[in-house]
Formats: sequence, C-alpha cells, structure tokens
Amino acid sequence: MHDVLIIGAGHNGLTCAHYLAKKGLKVAILEAADKVGGAAVTDEFHPGFRNSAASYTVSLLQPKVIKDMELERHGLEVVLRKIDNFLPGPKRSYLLSGRGGLTRAELARHVASDGAAYDRYNAELGVVVPLIKKWILKAPPEAGAGIRGLGTIASLGRDLIGLSTDEVRIVHEFATKSAGDILDRFFKGDLAKSLFAFDGIVGNFASPYSPGTAYVLLHHLFGEAAGVPGAWGHAIGGMGSITQAMAKACREVGVDIVLNAPVSEVIVDKGRAAGVVSGGKTWKAARIAATVNPKLLFDRLIPKGAVPLQVEQHMAHWGCESATFRMNVALDKLPSFPSLPGRGDHLTAGIIIAPSMDYMHRAHADAALNGWSSQPVVEMLIPSTLDPGLAPKGKHVASLFCQHFRFNLPDGRSWDDAREAAADTIIATVDAHAPGFAKSVIARQIHSPLDLERRFGLIGGDIFHGKMGLDQLFSARPMIGAANYRMPLPGLYLCGSGSHPGGGVTGAPGHNAAQAILADAKPKIWQRRA
Repeated sequence: MHDVLIIGAGHNGLTCAHYLAKKGLKVAILEAADKVGGAAVTDEFHPGFRNSAASYTVSLLQPKVIKDMELERHGLEVVLRKIDNFLPGPKRSYLLSGRGGLTRAELARHVASDGAAYDRYNAELGVVVPLIKKWILKAPPEAGAGIRGLGTIASLGRDLIGLSTDEVRIVHEFATKSAGDILDRFFKGDLAKSLFAFDGIVGNFASPYSPGTAYVLLHHLFGEAAGVPGAWGHAIGGMGSITQAMAKACREVGVDIVLNAPVSEVIVDKGRAAGVVSGGKTWKAARIAATVNPKLLFDRLIPKGAVPLQVEQHMAHWGCESATFRMNVALDKLPSFPSLPGRGDHLTAGIIIAPSMDYMHRAHADAALNGWSSQPVVEMLIPSTLDPGLAPKGKHVASLFCQHFRFNLPDGRSWDDAREAAADTIIATVDAHAPGFAKSVIARQIHSPLDLERRFGLIGGDIFHGKMGLDQLFSARPMIGAANYRMPLPGLYLCGSGSHPGGGVTGAPGHNAAQAILADAKPKIWQRRA
C-alpha cells in the first residue's frame, strides 16, 4: 500500500514523485519499459553509436526542478550549442543565430531593416514571455471553481492589471494570431521569418499561418540552458542522462521505481481511484497520478462509466497529432553545406532546413493531402560535435526531427509499409542542402508517428500529449474544470504533458501536479510528522 502510485517514469513522473517523497509520502512509479525516461531516453541504435531516441535538446527544463532535485549532483551536465541555429538558404545563402548580438547582426546582414525590426520584436516578446514564465509553475485559473478559484483568478488579474493598453494588445495577438501574421509584420527576409516561425510549427501540425502558432512559438522561448536564458543546449550522454539523474534523486528520497510494469487498468472503488492493475498484480494507493496522454488514460485505463459521459466524450475527441517523424543516423563523416562549407561552430547548432514560411506552408499542405511532405521541414542536430562519446572516434550521430508526417495515411496505407520511403525522403531533403550526406549514413533509427505511439505511448504520435491549440491550452488543458491536475475522478491526477503548461521536457506538469497532491494529502503528512 502506497500513498501515491505514478503511472509512467518519464521526466514528469519522476519529478512529481520526487516532490511527493521529499515531503514524506510513500511513492511508487510503475513503468512499462525496461528503463526510466519515457521519451527522454538515450539508445545505442548501432554498435558504438548512441543518441537521444525521441526528445533531443535541452532548454525548457525548469531551473527550479534542476535545483530542487539536485540533478547536477546526480550527474547531469548540460553544454551550450556554440551557435544556436543555422539555416542554409537558397543560392548558397545562410543565416546564423546565437548569443552576443549574433542574431541581430545576421538579420541585418541579409536585410538591413531586419536588424532594427529584431529590436522591436524582442521588445514585444519582453512583454509576453515574462507573463508566460509566471504561470509555468502554477495551475491556471479553474473555470467553475467558485470561491475556491478566486485566489488563482486574482493572481492572474494582478499579472495583467499592470499592463498598458498597447501591452494588452501584444499579449492578445500572441495568444490568438498565427506566427506568420506576426512575423510578416516585423521582418522582410525569408530566412529571418523561418528562424522564428520554426518554433511555431515544431511538434505542431500546422502552417505558420494557422491561428495559434504564435503561442506555440512562445512556448519554446521560456527556457534556458546552462544558466543562459533563451539558450538551447545538449545533455552530455543524451536526454537519458536527465532522466537517469532524476531516477537517482528519486531513489535517494525513497521512491520505489518498478520497471517492466505496464499498467492495464485504474481500479475504481466507491467512485474513487484506488489503485492500478499491472501485470496481473493489484497495487493499492490513496492517490493515482498519471503521466500518460490523457486520451490514453481515459480511453484505455479508466473503466467505462467511471467518469461522466461528457468527460468520456471530451477525451475521445482530444486532439492528438503533432505529425512528427523522428530519426537518428550514424555518420562516417560530418556533413558539409555549400552555403557554409567545412567544419565550424555552425555544426553544433540546430540546423533548420526550411528556407521560407512559404516552404513550411507548402509542407503542411502537402502532408494534409498526401500523408507526408515530399519536401519536409527538418531540424538536424549533430550532438557528437559537443559530446564525442556518443560515437566512435572520427564518426558522428545526428538527430533528425521532421515535420509534417500524418499519423493516419490516406488510402489505408500503413506506416509499417511507408516508414522506409518516408525516411528516404528525409535523407534526400538533407542531401539536397548538404550533398554527400546520404552516402555518409552508416545506419539509421526510424520512429514514424506510429512507432512513436507504440514505443512511447505518444497517442497519434503526438510528442506534446495533445495538440497545443487554443482549445487545449491553459484552463482548457486537458479540459475545462480539470486544469488544476485533479481529474474528474476523485483520487486521480494528471502529471504529464497533457496538463498545463503542455509539452516539452520541462518538468513543470510533474512539479505542479505534486503541489496539488500535497495540498490534498496535508492531513496525512501532518499526522506522520506528529
């Protein structure tokens, strides 16, 4: 008998467990896989070649979580990319972004007016991003909560009341408009627009002109790496080093982590979540917290009739499709781009193959009609340039994170039959920008949208556990009336990316859900301390 059972040992489950156990609760995590981490794991996908299997870069992991779990003491080391981003463009053009004024200088090098536009753009981000940061580690206002919700509503009001009319306009536009609408207002250069628009469509099946993509863009800006705000970095050893450090922190405070223990059912007793079934064994607990996609939770794990019909119907239609395709490749040499040939710091960057917003828009339209884009949006990282231990000497590994690839293919086609052809399309796309890349590939690890669902439980292949659309954010994530991590079944909590603030390796949902559980378990904690 435990105080809390957590379904899934992904980074949010581990985060939640640590906060609970540190306060004296008896916690167990049940994980279906043979190692912790969920989608934040490192694989040896070819002899001598290791890389992050799904999630692949560090920025959004909350500094509070890193500090509270003492992840650096438990082995986490994050290094910064030397250049943040590299965009190869047409006719041997290119754009770089990074710290120390590099981004502004590069924008102005292409289009003189875009340098000053970047200053104005940053000024508007300076209004919105701090507001988002204030709510990353807090539950959003709860609609219908009555008097109980007044404190949260008042807190949001205090954050908004100091804004001028112009600042409120800025917040409203970023909350509702498309990334394309906003970026067209500021910038003239195609590569400049692509640099920022990429964050609006990554993990998001949308055109940069789809409403709501401006918020998804913002969602990728609230982080930091190695103490540098807004920077992106690499975890030495791959993303699995984050979750391995978390597991060490959890075990240190007494969390039981049980591997190879897939949960098949949430036990409901007298109208309350009271345990789970895993491998035919019954586990009892006063409270259950789930890291899984809420659609998986309500469709597959909770018995029918245990929650109101409208809840079942809502979750049956929970939007899940990020249209992402994830590959790792082993390379016998580094790629060379004609626009910026040879080795250099740009190869430590996120290499974005999407030379314009029109390119991104066409990729989305192509996928909507044909299942996947013949010219996909690709972000390539070569982490072995920062972490040589990932590959044999003189060799390298690269991550390819690709948009847009539908979960459901037209004409009844299966990803089991199409995955290799789609992977060939991705390799050819990179090769068109870095000739010789295809010949340098020694081996590849392929995760189609269906593979992402099968291996990691990412329903619909959705890396965010649900679309980051306006109808599935903030107080509506995962549903109106359940945004405070307490699900509409007493004793059941959601602590994964399907809850606020959403996807990415942040640790925020796990942190926030733990606060809700601790608030509800106070009498138990006080009794033990007495």
